[in-house]
Amino acid sequence: MDKKNIIKEYTNGEVTIVWQAAKCIHSANCVKNNPDVFQPKTRPWIKPEASSTEKIISTINTCPSGALTYYMNDAEGKKHESKLKMG
Repeated sequence: MDKKNIIKEYTNGEVTIVWQAAKCIHSANCVKNNPDVFQPKTRPWIKPEASSTEKIISTINTCPSGALTYYMNDAEGKKHESKLKMG
């Protein structure tokens, strides 16, 4: 699999973070704004359970490339309403 085409999802049950490797420009806004969740030196590098949903959404909204997006889940952790940020 081509590493550039990787799309991964990470959830805390309430919100799901979507990361698209091909779009990432490594601005590190995510790491600077929410280092408890975004830890590029560890695997998995995104740990959504380490922060509030509100702070995760706020951090994702600072992503200049659109590599990070999110969607909200329903009470059972399923996709509920698309909240994808288009960049």
